[in-house]
Amino acid sequence: MADQAKITSLDALQSFRAHLVIFITKARRSLDQSGDEVRRARAWVQTEQRTHWEGQIRRRRRMLEQAEGELMTARMSEFVDSPSQQQAAVRKAKAAVAEAEQKLERVKAWNRNFDSTFDPHVRKMEMLRDYVDHDLPKAVAYLDQVQKILESYHQMGGPAPSGPSTALPSAAESEQPS
Repeated sequence: MADQAKITSLDALQSFRAHLVIFITKARRSLDQSGDEVRRARAWVQTEQRTHWEGQIRRRRRMLEQAEGELMTARMSEFVDSPSQQQAAVRKAKAAVAEAEQKLERVKAWNRNFDSTFDPHVRKMEMLRDYVDHDLPKAVAYLDQVQKILESYHQMGGPAPSGPSTALPSAAESEQPS
């Protein structure tokens, strides 16, 4: 008796199979989106951010040179008593350059560490992708096979799978020759 399947509804088996197919479709879509996000993040770090901060450094250095020039002019001018405003502008410009250089260094570090940080997660996604692409379709095929076996058993005159205690032989038993 332990080798018997208690099937109460072939419709439930078909419904489970349909939900499994839907899950496979959604899982593939989610894995594709996740892979795309990783590729976009890599491109963002490797190209966009690096280019952005290199440009910021150039722009901020030009602003620093301009502020230093204005400070020099203010010091030489007879009309300016205290060049404190220009000195503050130079300090602010130096801080802006330092900030941009620091951010570029961070971007370079992210770039160096990107693969080592993301590879373990990408490998897990690839393992899940393999499972979704290979193992789950086999499960769908197996469910099709089980459903056909149970339907043929039912058509041969086996008990109807409608009551909660109806017991049908397992799929392995129904495949054995009589």
